Amino acid sequence: MFEKIIFNVIAIALFTITFLKLIKKNDTAYIYLLLIEFIGIAINFTELLVATSFHASIKILMYLLSIAIPLLLFIIEKTLKIDLSELFRIVAVYILNKLGKTDTAKTILNKFLAKNPNSYISHKLLAQIYMKEENYEAAISEYIKVTDLKSQDMDSYYQLSIAFNKNNQNEKAIIILQDILKQMPENEKATYLLGDIYFEQQMYKEAVSVYMAALRYHPSSFELYYNVGMAYTMINDFQRAKEFYEKAAEINTLSYNAKLNLGQIALIYGDLDEAENYFRQSLKQEDLEAGSYYYLSQIAILKGDEDRARNYMNVAVQLDPRAYMQMKKDPIFEPIKKEVMPPSEQLETKEIKKVLTKKEKKVNSHLSKTCILIENLNSDDIQKFNKKKENQIENEGKQKE
Repeated sequence: MFEKIIFNVIAIALFTITFLKLIKKNDTAYIYLLLIEFIGIAINFTELLVATSFHASIKILMYLLSIAIPLLLFIIEKTLKIDLSELFRIVAVYILNKLGKTDTAKTILNKFLAKNPNSYISHKLLAQIYMKEENYEAAISEYIKVTDLKSQDMDSYYQLSIAFNKNNQNEKAIIILQDILKQMPENEKATYLLGDIYFEQQMYKEAVSVYMAALRYHPSSFELYYNVGMAYTMINDFQRAKEFYEKAAEINTLSYNAKLNLGQIALIYGDLDEAENYFRQSLKQEDLEAGSYYYLSQIAILKGDEDRARNYMNVAVQLDPRAYMQMKKDPIFEPIKKEVMPPSEQLETKEIKKVLTKKEKKVNSHLSKTCILIENLNSDDIQKFNKKKENQIENEGKQKE
C-alpha cells in the first residue's frame, strides 16, 4: 500500500507539471507526454479497481510511462536547456541522418528555426549536415550563428575553421585557430589544423612555431615531432629535421616514412651506410617499398656494386612501374640501365596502394629532388653545400638568442 501511495504522488505530480508546461509554453508536444503519463496512471488505477496484481512486465511498463519517461525528458530539457518539441525534433533529425534522409532532416530543422531562430542545437545540427554535404558556405553561416549563441563552444569554433579552410578562406581559419590556441594551448586538433594550413601556404617556419609550442603540453607526441621534422625539411634545415625525425622514430618504431626521410637526409649528407640502414627499415611499409629499393639501388651504384644495384632496381620496377622511367632519366644509373627489365603492360596498369598523406608525399618529393641535386655535385660541392647550410642554421640560432 505504501508503494502505491508513493507511486500515485509522484505520477500525479509529474502529470501536473506536464500540464502546467503545456499551458505556459503552448507547446503541443506536451500533449503526447500527457497521454503517455495518463496511460501509465490508468494502468495503476485499473490494478486497484480489479483488486489484483498485474504481471511484472505490465508493472514495469506502468512505471516507465508514468514516471521514468517524463522524469528523463524533464532532466534532458533542463540539462540541454531546450523545450520538449525541440527535443523531439532533434531525435527525429538524428534518426533521419542515420537513415540517410538528410533533405527531410534539413526541412524539419529549417521550419523549426523559422519560428525559433535562437535554437543553438538546431543550428549546430544543420551546420553538421551542411559540412557532411560539403556545402561549406551554408555550414559557415550556421556555425557563425552557433558561436554567436554560445561563445564558449570551442568545438564549433574549430568546425568553423575547418569550413573556412575547405572554402579557401584560410586567413579567417588562421585567426580562429590562433584564438582557440590562446585559450586552449593544449588543443591538439587546432594545433594540427593550423600547422597544416601553414604548410599548405608554404609558411613552414610558422608551422614549426605552432608544433613546437604544442610540444610543451604533449612532449611524447609522435605526430608533433614528425610534423616538425617535415616542416624543417621544407626549409632545407635537414640537420634539425633529422633530429625530429629520429625522435619521432624513437617514439613510434613503426613510422617507416620517418625512416625513409632519415635515409634521404643521410644520402644528402653522403652517409651511405646510415642511408642504407634506414631504407632497409622503410621497406616494411608497402607504399614505400618501391622508393626504398630505388634508393638502395642508387647506394649500390655509388658503392660500385652493379649486380646488387640491378637487382634492387628490378624489384623497384616490379613494385612501381614509374621507377623505370625515373631510372631512365637519372644518369647515375647509366651502368645498369640496359640490364633492368622494363615493366609489362599488366604492371603498368597496376594500382599502387596509397597510405601516405598529401603532406608526406610533398616532403618525400622535396627530399627526392634534393637528392638528385646533390648526386650531380662533386664531393667538394657537397661539402660546401652542407657547410653553408650548417652556417645558416647556426646564424639563425644566434639571432634567436
